[in-house]
Amino acid sequence: MLLLSCCQLSRGFDAGPLFEDLGFELYSGQRVGLVGPNGVGKTTLMRILAGIDRPDTGEVRLHAGARASLLQQQPEFARGRTLFDEARSALDELIRAHDDMIRTAEALAHATDLSEKKSLVTRYDRLNEMLRHHDAYNVDHRVEHVLDGLGFRPEEYDRPVETFSGGQQNRLMLAKLLLSAPDVMLLDEPSNHLDIDGTRWLEDYLIKQPEAMLIVSHDRFFLDKVVTKIFEMNAGRIVGYPGNYNAYWRLRQERYEQQLKTWQAQKEYIEKQEEYIRRVHYGQLHKQAQSRQKALDRLELVERPRLIESPRMHFGAVRRSGDVVLQVDDLAKAYDKPLFDGLSFSLKRGGRLGIMGPNGSGKTTLLRILLGEEEPDKGKAQRGHLVEFGYYDQQLASLPSDKPLIRAIWPFDEAEATEQAMRDLLGRFGLVGAQVYQTVGNLSGGERSRAALARLVALGVNVLVLDEPTNHLDLWACDALEQALLDFEGSAIVVSHDRYFLNRVVDLLVVLEGDGPAHVIYGNYDTYERMRLLPDADAKPAKRAPAALAIAADEKAAGAAKVKRKRRFPFRKVEDLEADIAVEETRIRELEKTLASSELYRNGDKVKETMKDFEEAKGALADLYERWEEAVELN
Repeated sequence: MLLLSCCQLSRGFDAGPLFEDLGFELYSGQRVGLVGPNGVGKTTLMRILAGIDRPDTGEVRLHAGARASLLQQQPEFARGRTLFDEARSALDELIRAHDDMIRTAEALAHATDLSEKKSLVTRYDRLNEMLRHHDAYNVDHRVEHVLDGLGFRPEEYDRPVETFSGGQQNRLMLAKLLLSAPDVMLLDEPSNHLDIDGTRWLEDYLIKQPEAMLIVSHDRFFLDKVVTKIFEMNAGRIVGYPGNYNAYWRLRQERYEQQLKTWQAQKEYIEKQEEYIRRVHYGQLHKQAQSRQKALDRLELVERPRLIESPRMHFGAVRRSGDVVLQVDDLAKAYDKPLFDGLSFSLKRGGRLGIMGPNGSGKTTLLRILLGEEEPDKGKAQRGHLVEFGYYDQQLASLPSDKPLIRAIWPFDEAEATEQAMRDLLGRFGLVGAQVYQTVGNLSGGERSRAALARLVALGVNVLVLDEPTNHLDLWACDALEQALLDFEGSAIVVSHDRYFLNRVVDLLVVLEGDGPAHVIYGNYDTYERMRLLPDADAKPAKRAPAALAIAADEKAAGAAKVKRKRRFPFRKVEDLEADIAVEETRIRELEKTLASSELYRNGDKVKETMKDFEEAKGALADLYERWEEAVELN
């Protein structure tokens, strides 16, 4: 069912228009990701759709009495109200309807007039059906379920809201939006204040909801898991792509290449016709020339396609270090509680170590120990031969805010640097023109992040130590950074909560739980997820022996024990499973083509049916991959 549509939306400020003539539709059950470079107007568009801001031109139409609500980034609560009561207030409308139903039942018990009884029965049935449909008979259980999923503990339910931190208050705002369940959810960075467990819960929760959703997020793993369509916003336009984030990233390149070929073919055709017209215009064939000119005048010109380009980051050549960059043995650290204990691993030259865990689990402490800035309680972290660390801190304090950018990244040995070399270096990180002379304090967060990365190149270090490097970067800069790290000749240590980044970059992962054990994974985030979800594993990874998590899917991991997994699925040949995978992948491609067709969205029932088929196909493919992995390992 069509819930929201907008047409010819335009909005601009003093610097010029953000977007012009935007138009799209949202249907029930659709979960759409809204992506685009920083500053294109995504948040402004969300505020217009929620009715908080007004467009300069165009209109937003909510259909069939639908409600749209935006996840606000600035919390506002009634002072003195408890956490539980504030969350429960999101269901006030249902609570009032429940009270109304009780009053109607009481009035019905005392009514004597037949027509009055009939009217009260109709009202009671309507209220009862609405409450049943919205599961209003389990209000407190629903509130507890959402609060628990977003990381609140039962002992916090009676605390006044104002005693919680800003991040916790933002999570409460998200809880209220989820509980109110508007027909159109407008979610602006919903996972910003969640740890990985909370984000996993939110992903599973949203997938099960029937509402339409428009989601702005820089979390590519989240978009991959949740959305069924992507809107790319750029250069004042919106272009839709079917599928999740990975499908979008592939399709945008394919679509661009196809459109570029079309544009080039038309350009060559026009040039050929214009050359013919110039040659024969004054000769005997001038009538043919006129005819061809009229045809050109009537030709509908194909616009040159635009592709959002990633900055061309690369870190360049560095001095070769020893074969072992870091040797960590039996490391332990505690403050008022244990952070980690018995942590041992070896980082080889060219390796990329990732460190992940919830806030307060000891990630920064571990990083300081590895850098030699803090002493462990037990064990040792030994630096290898000719190892030179370069540190990128997430607060970006390494860049003096009062200096021009080009001077802020200038290496200590000024004699070996030139202004042109520094300009070229900044250009590799997408910082060009007048930007290089702006003071650091006037740059955006993304620009300062890229400048801090450029500074590491200027220092010439062979081990990059990056603390949350993707925090201020848009999707395109993240992609460029990942590729640069994969091409880097040196080694890297990264602290990150970005699961997509960890998946693509690291080959060794340390997972901290903040209560003692630390898990070493010889692989990336997907390897960790497979270990976490093993059928014989406890519900909490922290309760398993660290050695169990250190088993790599890749048997080349040093010292990894060979463990025979229990078979989860009936025996099937690998070849048969590969044939089924090919069939399912073909089915998904066909469904993606159907979802890309504008004709489909004229029939709401057909949209829902196709979306359901698409989700089922993705689930079936994921199941087949699991069966294939088991067959490859155990057959």
